[in-house]
Formats: sequence, structure tokens, C-alpha cells
Amino acid sequence: MPESAKPATVKVRVLFFGAARDAVGCEQIDFDLAPQSTAAKAFQELLLAYPALQHFGKSLLFALNQEYAEGNREVHDGDELAVFPPVSGGTEIAAGGPASTTKDFFELTTQSIDVGAVARRVVLPQCGATVTLDGYAREWTKGRRTLYLVYEAYAPMALNEMEKLGEQAHEKFDIAHIGIVHRTGRLEIGETSVVIAVSAPHRRAAFEACEWAIRELKRTVPVWKKEVFEDGEVWVEGEERRDQKT
Repeated sequence: MPESAKPATVKVRVLFFGAARDAVGCEQIDFDLAPQSTAAKAFQELLLAYPALQHFGKSLLFALNQEYAEGNREVHDGDELAVFPPVSGGTEIAAGGPASTTKDFFELTTQSIDVGAVARRVVLPQCGATVTLDGYAREWTKGRRTLYLVYEAYAPMALNEMEKLGEQAHEKFDIAHIGIVHRTGRLEIGETSVVIAVSAPHRRAAFEACEWAIRELKRTVPVWKKEVFEDGEVWVEGEERRDQKT
């Protein structure tokens, strides 16, 4: 493109999630950046434009086109940015797994989850064990009574990150298949929020993979939890990612 034809600004869409959305008071904005801006530069411009985000400190996360953004990655016209705090641990949305693990599945749903049905989807004749984790809404947290929970997800990125977890699980553990189903929206006490099911020839690998998967899901998959108490509400922030440089 000739110099005279280059755009004066780069126009992007910015999405805000969880407590970051509450801080800025809106779900999305159109935002102008200087040409050849990097992700790090864009992040700094947003902090200047919305000072309320600065109270999150270094824990705030930044995504570019549904992937965690490296600071030196260039931002282009029409890109989608997302800003959100550390992850916490409508219509059903589903994504299939990698071609080599076609029975893997990674899904978000607003409907109640049948834990047994999820577990049966990874059972194979050659497997000797299936381990299933059922995460559900508890009533008491640090002495405060919870009335209900609200889960929110950055859906396209959440599904992508779940698929990555599946690929990594196969690399790290001797497993046959893995499935993850996470619910969003309002959950009453006792209702299931997430199910992880892992099948393997031997039980140890299934246990280890399941424990690893829930830990990584709470660290990397952009799903947030709001706890609504009798005397207030709070977005739950999880472990800070220390591998993102912005």
C-alpha cells in the first residue's frame, strides 16, 4: 500500500469480560490505534483511556483475535481485542477435538449437565479406567453463604483453549480420550458447573490427566465466576498467568 494510502488509524473492536467489564461500564467498544501498534501498545492505550482498569495491576489479561497476546504482536485494522481479569476457575456451542483424537470433545452449554452421560462419551473397550471430575456450586465460601453463581465465558477463545488443553493432555499422559463440558449462565447451589472426563488404559494416567486438566482450565480458559452472596457479590479471580508479556 502506498504511503499516502495507509490508514491514519487502526480501528479495532475491544471486548471486556467479568470484573473488567464492570470496571469500564460496557461490554465492547470501537477503539482507534496508531498504525503498526503492537499488542503491548494497544494494552497501554486502553489503560490510559480507562483508568479504572489500572486497579487490576499486572493481573489483567489481554487477548488478540481469541488468543493470549504476545506483547510484540502487531495489531491490524479490524482485529478483535479482549481484556479480562484472571480466569476463575444461550445455545450450546461445541467444538470437535484434533483429527487424531476424534472422540475428544470440548463444549460450553447453558443447559444442565448430565455427568454420567459426559463420562460415557469417553469410554472405549481398550480402556481400563475412566475418571470424571464433577465441579458444582457450593453454598459456603469462607464463611459467607452463596445464593447462586453466574458463569461467563469468552466463548470462541474458551473453546480454543480447551482444545489446546486436550492436545497437551495427550502429550503429557498416556490417555485415550478427554472431554470437557463447562456450563455458563446462572447456577443454583449444587448444580454442576464443569465436567472433565478422561479415559485411559490404566487408572493412574486418567487420574493425573484429570487433575492436571482442571488446574490448567482454571488458569487458562477464559471463563469467569461471579458469586452472589446474601450481602453482596464478587467476581472470583483465579491464578495470574505469568507467561503473558504485554
